Amino acid sequence: MFSLPVDRRWRVILMIVMLGALTVRVGAAIGLQYLLDHRWQRAFLIEGDAEGYWLLAQTIANGETYSVYTPPRYALRMPGFPALLAVPITLVGPSLFAARITLALVGTFACWLTYLLGKRVVDEKVGVIAAALAAFSPTLIVFSVEPLCETAFAAMLLWSLLCGHALFQRLSATSLKWSAIVGLSLLTGVAIAAGVYQRPSWILASPIVAGLLFLTVPPGRRLFALIAGGLVVTGMVLALLPWGLRNQAVTGHFTFTTFWMGPSLYDGLNPEATGDSDMRFFDRDALLGRMSEYEVDQYYRKAAKEFAISSPVRVLELAVVKAWRYWKPWPNADQFQHPIAIFSVLVTYLPVLLFSIWGAVLLIKRSLQTGALREGIWSVSILAGPIFYFALLHLIFVSSLRYRLPTEYPLFVLAGVGIVAFTTRWKSSKY
Repeated sequence: MFSLPVDRRWRVILMIVMLGALTVRVGAAIGLQYLLDHRWQRAFLIEGDAEGYWLLAQTIANGETYSVYTPPRYALRMPGFPALLAVPITLVGPSLFAARITLALVGTFACWLTYLLGKRVVDEKVGVIAAALAAFSPTLIVFSVEPLCETAFAAMLLWSLLCGHALFQRLSATSLKWSAIVGLSLLTGVAIAAGVYQRPSWILASPIVAGLLFLTVPPGRRLFALIAGGLVVTGMVLALLPWGLRNQAVTGHFTFTTFWMGPSLYDGLNPEATGDSDMRFFDRDALLGRMSEYEVDQYYRKAAKEFAISSPVRVLELAVVKAWRYWKPWPNADQFQHPIAIFSVLVTYLPVLLFSIWGAVLLIKRSLQTGALREGIWSVSILAGPIFYFALLHLIFVSSLRYRLPTEYPLFVLAGVGIVAFTTRWKSSKY
């Protein structure tokens, strides 16, 4: 539908982009490790979450019980990212530099997945441009080498979008092949579960994908889409079931995710909330001294709900603040208020956002011209949907630019469409 003549030169450019992506990430790992060791004298650029992930990774690598802190918290974090960090720990010991190099490889892999998504949804040229945007984004480079789950989650998010797009194409094809549809449906669910193992808030993606398939496939295929959507959800549930059963065994309560949602929710909805994360209340209340992990989770869920009901105006005010923090074109954190950091994020994010809006309009416009509106809606939805998905979630939870970063990878594909259109129009006017 949106294909353009394939120029083999783009394959060469892709190889250069991938090499560049790896080079700048390895360089960032070296530079960041040097600064942390010799200038800042601390272990992590962004402390807190990174330390928790690192401690959990060591329990996995050492074959110990998956828990952290005292009293032990058994379902504080999903195990996906700590398991990834455990790989370099197992191979070379607890070296943060080795972990950063591993994450540099994961970040480069995410750039390649961005290329694949752009190629399959649009065409080769757009895929390469999208990969280049991902490869040289300053914020993505920095986050690629810090022990935080954003980059690993981005890779799983892209994988789930690729699987979902392949499933949509199968359901929209002239002839149906049930074995392929069943396999792709279950694989899409597993891919979404892989994302949930990195970031639990991705769990709603499976019913959303199921609903989107039902709405966008040709009308005569909706029964098949309904079945496929059910299999997507089933695949995710089956993949998360071992973790849920493990939680039941060690805590006495079943959950597909964690018992950290309550404190996270209260962090965003409490009388002292500002939109930024401030977990001092958790240490001040010290509920784990007299409650189980599950009970603490339930306590804070209830407290957040009571605050939301009693203070609806403040909740709306916080939602506005959180929306700004999420979409803000420069960093929120005080440690990143250096003019170079602000300028770097600003001059890369705003053009991408503008080109992606234009790209979305162009895809819908072309789909109308070719009579394939459903495909256009599907394409724009999977490319732009994730950034709005997390934008809505973080109107409730605390918000930051950090939560937006994984969703920028698919957004680069839309930006690639806009960039191709812009350069084509500029060349036409020039000659």
